[in-house]
Amino acid sequence: MIASMTGYSARVRDIGRGALHLELKSVNSRFLDLFFRLGDEVRGFEPLLRERIAAKVSRGKLECRLYFVPAATVSAQEPNGEAIARLVRWQSLVQSHSPDAPPLSTGEILRWPGVFAEESLDGEALAAAVGTLIDEALVDFTASRRREGDKLAAMIRERTARIREIVALVEPEMPAAQAALEEKLRQRLLDALGDASRVDDDRIRQEIVLYATKVDVAEELSRLRTHADEVDRILKAGGASGKRLDFLMQELNREANTLGSKAATPVVTSTSMELKLLIEQIREQVQNLE
Repeated sequence: MIASMTGYSARVRDIGRGALHLELKSVNSRFLDLFFRLGDEVRGFEPLLRERIAAKVSRGKLECRLYFVPAATVSAQEPNGEAIARLVRWQSLVQSHSPDAPPLSTGEILRWPGVFAEESLDGEALAAAVGTLIDEALVDFTASRRREGDKLAAMIRERTARIREIVALVEPEMPAAQAALEEKLRQRLLDALGDASRVDDDRIRQEIVLYATKVDVAEELSRLRTHADEVDRILKAGGASGKRLDFLMQELNREANTLGSKAATPVVTSTSMELKLLIEQIREQVQNLE
């Protein structure tokens, strides 16, 4: 399936002494750019997270936030008497050197790090929980990117269908337009040369054929149709296809520009303009694909 580079997922997992909160969100980027915002308790799991994400995501600027929220009951315990005594000694030492220093309030003492000694989290259990959580989040994350990718693919197919429709409408008209152009050019040459009896018809015919070859757009129209078919084929195949489609946009744009440079008739001019607009619309959508 085709996936967008825009995605989001948020998951929470209860691990007894608290809960792990994980959030994934991504936007467009040429490559895979990973950014991590991790709480102190889970900072060591960045390699694990990076490995799991890289296995599922190939492009996009992705931010991963993971933090641990202790349960409310965890802090409902007796304060650490040794920590309080140590804090009181430090306070006395400070006041002996600076008598004007205000004493710590009861609330400040109770909030001081280490006053409520907490049990350390089990490393192996925490690693297993983080691994399960990131796997679950990646399922949601990938699904959200694919839903967005389906919408983008549908919009692209609409425009490739329009490209083929334009080519199908223009191609049958080109031989008649080419013949009319050649006749118009022949008449202008005759008018410019004046005396028709002195005109070398073979020479005029050669000049007309040379000019007609330079403004013939049959090859460009054929390539436009072929490239549009290839875009649809890639979309159908799925997978990480943003870079391949981006290359095809360059090829489509090149053919449309060449078509415009050969615009010897109003039909070709208007066709080139409409095709360029459609190709630009496709390119904007392709920039969002993984």
